[in-house]
Amino acid sequence: MRRALAFVVAASFGCSTGAGPDRTSPVGWTQVWSDEFDGPAGTALDTTKWRYDLADGCPGNCGWGNNEKEYYTSAAENIARNGQGHLRIVGRVAPAGLSCYYGACRYTSAKITTRGKMEVSPPGRVEARIKLALGQGLWPAFWMLGSNIRTVGWPTSGEFDIMENKGSDSLHTSSAVHGPGYSGNTPFVHLQPLRHGTIASEFHTFAMEWDSLHIRYFVDDSVHYVVSRSDVRQYGNWVFDQPSFGILNLAIGGHFDGDPQSDAIFPATMLVDYVRVYRREN
Repeated sequence: MRRALAFVVAASFGCSTGAGPDRTSPVGWTQVWSDEFDGPAGTALDTTKWRYDLADGCPGNCGWGNNEKEYYTSAAENIARNGQGHLRIVGRVAPAGLSCYYGACRYTSAKITTRGKMEVSPPGRVEARIKLALGQGLWPAFWMLGSNIRTVGWPTSGEFDIMENKGSDSLHTSSAVHGPGYSGNTPFVHLQPLRHGTIASEFHTFAMEWDSLHIRYFVDDSVHYVVSRSDVRQYGNWVFDQPSFGILNLAIGGHFDGDPQSDAIFPATMLVDYVRVYRREN
């Protein structure tokens, strides 16, 4: 559970879709937005596409409701392009004296969203190609929230967890759905073994397609989990007909995989090759 991504392709609908075999759209879909993270090593995000979700000094916010131990920053040492077409999100041991509401912050990391920049309405498809780091206590995620979260709150906004990983598990990722009546310890969660490699040995592609009747999660182009509208309505309202925005982050510690038992795993790097958004043809 990520607590609090939304993609309605707002003012960004005219973004270039790119060309070449590595940017071919899935059958039946047209690419409408992407970030390929091209640029010199050490350069910052394209802030016309993303915003940094910062700790803001942490009052009431650090831990993000999950007892996490990271402090999110926009510093290049925590988040920057690597000069090879990838975005680096790096978890590090925090410098001495960095304080949060629960005491000394143990780690720094980064979290970014497309809120207010790009949002997606169904029927839509979102996809990212990501390589993760190993280490107990790491909690990387690619996820989405309903764009109305600031007015209705969580979980009424709805949440899609496209990819989450426990850093202690090199062979599985999970996907989930949260909403009113099925949040937190949601019944809609599925653990998926990778078909090849590990989370850290190579890049894997994580995607979601959704419309008014179904949510479909993919790993490496294979569907691994489907949640239907009728399934959800056994627990509460279906809240996924609205726009949502996207989120990428590397959390550290908290309820999901516990706090790290060794700082030898740092620096820990999450590499993102691209994020792409599609609309259904016809």
